[in-house]
Amino acid sequence: QVQLAESGGGLVQPGGSLRLSCSFSGTISTPYILGWYRQPPEKQRELVALISSGGTTTYAESLKGRFTISKDNAKNTVDLSMNLQMDSLKLEDTAVYYCNGKFGKSMSNYWGKGTLVTVSS
Repeated sequence: QVQLAESGGGLVQPGGSLRLSCSFSGTISTPYILGWYRQPPEKQRELVALISSGGTTTYAESLKGRFTISKDNAKNTVDLSMNLQMDSLKLEDTAVYYCNGKFGKSMSNYWGKGTLVTVSS
């Protein structure tokens, strides 16, 4: 089992920045793919960004250049965390942001509870 804990959501003005973090604990197997997803009000959940255990990143096309995903981990994967730096935020970035992790050869799938990001003036 893997536990996920998100932090960093809140209220920010348009054009501002916000940094989300997600920590992973428990039995962490490699390979893994970590990701951020978001669900805007009255819309479906959508991919924001992914980062693999090897460091390869993938972004939603519309978010490239504004959002940056990164991870921090010790060599033994005991301490693993992921960050999402969000810059030049727009009103349409308002959403609940979810942390996700897929671990091991079976890609066991885990979700965080979500953190609300509100972009408003």
